Amino acid sequence: MITAMSRLVTALLALLACGVALAQPVAEIAPSGKLRAAINFGNPILASRDPATGEPRGVSVDLARALAARLGVPVELVLYESAGKVSSSVSQWDIAFLAVDPARATDIAFTAPYVVIEGAYLVPNESPIKANEDVDRAGTRIVVGAGSAYDLYLSREIRNATLVRAPTSPAVTDMMVAQKLDVAAGVRPALEADARRHPGLRLLPGRFMAIHQAMGTPRGRDAGAAYLGAFIEEMKASGFVAQALARNRVVGAAVAPLG
Repeated sequence: MITAMSRLVTALLALLACGVALAQPVAEIAPSGKLRAAINFGNPILASRDPATGEPRGVSVDLARALAARLGVPVELVLYESAGKVSSSVSQWDIAFLAVDPARATDIAFTAPYVVIEGAYLVPNESPIKANEDVDRAGTRIVVGAGSAYDLYLSREIRNATLVRAPTSPAVTDMMVAQKLDVAAGVRPALEADARRHPGLRLLPGRFMAIHQAMGTPRGRDAGAAYLGAFIEEMKASGFVAQALARNRVVGAAVAPLG
């Protein structure tokens, strides 16, 4: 069913295609006069700290700065260590970069995705688990980052295995190794890096979910949400997202199809 929001985004995209400048609902997107952008370091595909300066960098940082420049307002990066902390602090930011999930959509209006990432499983080499289908069995303990997209997804889908929550997504593999747990769940590129740090671990083939990363804004800002939807589509179509991924040397993530 086509919603009023999707019709408005479609209309805005049509105007962009015709070269028409869009009215900027700055008062809705950045009501304080600055754009407060939540940056989640829990997903290294989206954001990380520069090893030399400690400054935030990544595709989400680039998008936040591009949007602020478009709106003509300063950007304030609000830094978080996990997606769960971002989604539980909606009043503290104007835009955020999170995986789309029904549990989050109650409070957050999401754009279409701009990046798609694979959710994967990591296990010890000696584990009898050979495929994703083997994971959901009684006695299997899966460690996930608390409040992450895969935590929310697996909390709905897992029937027999037990979920164990790490404080942040980057901590899942270290926790699995230290506590001798059975499976670590996370984004494939991060788990691939963990496997290189910890000899004796292997990724299961394929993926257990596709993680659709989008921009979000607090619900109730309808004109602002529609503008953000059109902005994200423009950033994908123009090559901005692809260039940001390349500039930040991100591997294992793909630009989402145009909405």
